Amino acid sequence: MSFFDRFPRPAVPEPESAPSRQPGWARPDDALGGLVAKEIILARGSDAVVAVSGIAAYPNGFAFTLTVVLRQEDRRGELFNQAFHRDFYDEDPPSPGFLRLGVQFADGAAASNLGRHPHLDPSADPVGPLLMHGSGGGGGRRYETSYWVWPLPPPGPMTFVCEWPAHAIGESRAEVDAELIRDAATRSVSLLPDDEQTG
Repeated sequence: MSFFDRFPRPAVPEPESAPSRQPGWARPDDALGGLVAKEIILARGSDAVVAVSGIAAYPNGFAFTLTVVLRQEDRRGELFNQAFHRDFYDEDPPSPGFLRLGVQFADGAAASNLGRHPHLDPSADPVGPLLMHGSGGGGGRRYETSYWVWPLPPPGPMTFVCEWPAHAIGESRAEVDAELIRDAATRSVSLLPDDEQTG
């Protein structure tokens, strides 16, 4: 008898009878977003540039990539955690190294990465908008991280806002016509059209 034979194998769970539904505020995992042909330089400091690119719109919201390019290489490798992960340093107010980011809709509704999201109930829609941090990475002089915004913005100008004290970037704004995002959402492609989870 092998050493590992003495440990029982875990029971195999019964398959669910129906797929679980994604919350209405979540980025659909079964669709491709319609792309927005717009690159936005959000802010320029003396030693860093912040830009928005890769906007992909879905029926219920949109994703985008925030790109940071530094003039000098980040040799200590601390920038990514300092700039994008507030929990890493959990300071209130956040440290100057934390890159503050927000969005504002034409109707005045706004969200930022400064607030802490309460536990989101998957069965109910929260009060929006929401700005949720995704994945990212990089190194040297360039870092990128993704964000999800729910819901789609109403018609009118939509504003990206950032501030990054450690890099001498004061509050900076850049507008995009929300119609570009709303139009791209109509081009979102469902990858599993027969799946109840689509949407």
